[in-house]
Amino acid sequence: MDKKYLYLFSEGNGSMREILGGKGANLAEMMNLGMPVPYGFTVTTEACNKYYDDGEKIADEVVAEIFAYLEKLESLAGKKFGDPHNPLLVSVRSGARASMPGMMDTILNLGMNDDVVKGVAELTNNPRFAWDSYRRFIQMFADVVMGLPKSRFEEIIDEMKARKHVTMDTELDAEDMKEMTLRFKAFYKESLKEDFPSDAKDQLIRAVEAVFRSWNNPRAEFYRRMNDIPSSWGTAVNVQMMVFGNMGNDCGTGVAFTRNPSTGEKKLYGEFLMNAQGEDVVAGIRTPQHIDQLKELSPQAYAQFVDICGKLEAHYKDMQDMEFTIEKGKLYMLQTRNGKRTAAAALKIACDMVDEGTLSKEEALMKVEPKQLDALLHPQFDAADLKAATPIAKGLPASPGAACGKVVFTAEQAQQEAALGHKVILVRLETSPEDIEGMHVSEGILTVRGGMTSHAAVVARGMGACCVAGCGDLNMNEEEGYFEVNGVRYTADDFISIDGSTGNVYAGAIKTVPASISGDFERFMKWADETRKLKVRTNADTPKDALQALSFGAEGIGLVRTEHMFFEGDRIKAMREMIVSKTTEQRKRALAKLLPMQRSDFEGIYEAMQGFPVTIRYLDPPLHEFLPTSSYDIANLAADMHIDLDDLKAVIASLHEFNPMMGHRGCRLAISYPEIAEMQTTAVIEAAINVAKKHPEWHLTPEIMIPLVGDVNELRFVKNIVVKVADELIAKAGIDMKYLVGTMIEIPRAALLADEIAEEAEFFSFGTNDLTQMTFGFSRDDAGSFLNDYYDKKIYEQDPFAKFDQHGVGKLVANAAKLGRATREDIHLGVCGEHGGDPASIEFFHKVGLDYVSCSPFRVPIARLAAAQAAIKNK
Repeated sequence: MDKKYLYLFSEGNGSMREILGGKGANLAEMMNLGMPVPYGFTVTTEACNKYYDDGEKIADEVVAEIFAYLEKLESLAGKKFGDPHNPLLVSVRSGARASMPGMMDTILNLGMNDDVVKGVAELTNNPRFAWDSYRRFIQMFADVVMGLPKSRFEEIIDEMKARKHVTMDTELDAEDMKEMTLRFKAFYKESLKEDFPSDAKDQLIRAVEAVFRSWNNPRAEFYRRMNDIPSSWGTAVNVQMMVFGNMGNDCGTGVAFTRNPSTGEKKLYGEFLMNAQGEDVVAGIRTPQHIDQLKELSPQAYAQFVDICGKLEAHYKDMQDMEFTIEKGKLYMLQTRNGKRTAAAALKIACDMVDEGTLSKEEALMKVEPKQLDALLHPQFDAADLKAATPIAKGLPASPGAACGKVVFTAEQAQQEAALGHKVILVRLETSPEDIEGMHVSEGILTVRGGMTSHAAVVARGMGACCVAGCGDLNMNEEEGYFEVNGVRYTADDFISIDGSTGNVYAGAIKTVPASISGDFERFMKWADETRKLKVRTNADTPKDALQALSFGAEGIGLVRTEHMFFEGDRIKAMREMIVSKTTEQRKRALAKLLPMQRSDFEGIYEAMQGFPVTIRYLDPPLHEFLPTSSYDIANLAADMHIDLDDLKAVIASLHEFNPMMGHRGCRLAISYPEIAEMQTTAVIEAAINVAKKHPEWHLTPEIMIPLVGDVNELRFVKNIVVKVADELIAKAGIDMKYLVGTMIEIPRAALLADEIAEEAEFFSFGTNDLTQMTFGFSRDDAGSFLNDYYDKKIYEQDPFAKFDQHGVGKLVANAAKLGRATREDIHLGVCGEHGGDPASIEFFHKVGLDYVSCSPFRVPIARLAAAQAAIKNK
């Protein structure tokens, strides 16, 4: 039997997401539930993958099947495609397996041509509607299929409105719409040197092909990388009979959520426009009305819609994001999906649904994206400063949070400024999918047009970014790079602050304060902690970082980088003195200056962690990193240290390495200079003894980590130094204290010989940053310059330093864990690279049986939830 590439909505169901995509599966499910869904069919994700396999060409067999299903759709609709007397018009929409709002391209009113538009005008007795539908189709087809700039079409519309002295599209009449259509066609022909296609079937195939093509457009690829969506999934295409919200004042279109996506409140939330098409609401070209007002304008449709909302939420056990159209008073459902929401809303909805008996605790834990929690952990405006500030403008509170930064007017400017380390607020008339990379690097987004369900609002909520939308108080001049409010001009030299929780916009930068965790967050995270198997530690080098992580639920420190303590004031002087020493005695004298500083640091960290385990890594980077590079700084250092300038230059030259990452660093330093390991062991053990005497109830067990080991003999050599010093200090103190000596597994050879290394190591901590560098042969600092070429050419889909490489590096980790446990049954296994805070990576670490992950303080709650989800998925 030939492979089936198409399904009518009535042939599918909600379990067929992999081939029908999310939108197609949900349309089929709604139809199965007896809801008013316009007829249609889905071209499967497999057809998309075949398109790419066949060299970006739609196979003849797929084209034939599309036309066969088109006939079925004509039969169901009782209309004929391309027939001016009884025309069938369709929408062509993408629908990937995972929701990708605004990332893919849509075409409405397909099937329109010069003959059909006249037929539609006669049949509806509404020429304005007919020509409005035709001009919209030309605009979308030209943009999505042919790549013409949307901006020129908008300019033509603005020119016509200005000529007629009107401000709204709805104020243009039938003749205006006809003229606009003709001008659109003329621009199309002038730009492409061909007439606008009039054959409806040709339009359809070209539109399907464009949706397939859009799966690999830059913004879709960027979104997939951000959200871990494989390119191999492909997108489905949904071809659906058009229903019209722009036929008159008894027609409309809207977007709604079954709960408030910003706060989680259990109340219908959404917007609609009468006499409009779907993209008008989402694009933010007109400011819509609140969904409650629909009750007065179309009571029957409103009552039916409220009923459907309840049924859909109960069916999917989640907040639904729905699109609908009302045609001549009749309601049609065009889409439902699990709605994007803010982190605060996600937690409230999850907790409320448990209380309502809709979800179990485990089901609720699976409803929240771990990465979303990030939005709750960042600063809000200081209450006193906020009270003293006066808003210059107010828009809609589209995505909560506080943000301040320099004004930028384009996504490109945002990226440039962010690359320089500047915080920016992206200010736009309205955003579009092309702006996504600029939105991603911005502290917040401010738009002049658009509502709570506009592109800016939906994308910002998904990213956890602050957004104020529909701020009509701003008079915008994007071309000259400024906006005005109340006669005051703001340019790219100015700072503004925006409050996504209130919609207020302020001049200047307002002070922010850290977020606090309580309420739904605390309750939800307690469920996560009850469920997960993996412990979650933090990477922290100071008591302040340690306390921050502890407040976020860290259960210890998996990595203290001791070198970070040596860069301050007097410490760097002592460190440099140690480096330029020519004898062991000189080095020991310099180290003796560092000892009390290190001991004090470790005491502070032990105190902050209140008895939780602390893993301290010994000195890791090459010594040249502590020395100056400019001639001026070198001369100053020589004078400070009372040494000859030429001698200092010779020392610096001798420390130069061609590949420092693989040079004289890590355990190699302790092998060359055992006195460094002696000093660090003294600092660690004395600090632990001092704190243990104050807090015997904590039962401190210091964990000493030797970095960059590739052979058991290296570890044995350094461990012998540690044990000798530690045992002497503990005996002298007359205290009963245990300690552990382990190593970082960050060299592939160590992973391969983990059974031998475990003879000496009492724990392994996988340093996945360096392990990734050495396995790939990439420098983490330089790979960014060429990885984009790898993404473009589909060699890699992810940055291996951001997303753990389970296929390659993962085999080394799994192998080392297995070998280590075979030698030492009670060995502790953890991860301390930044992958320890990445949800997809955490699931892998759970599967291979590690004991803990360690990550930066602000990623601790993310790791706690991801660990719980990993436990649920892998029961």
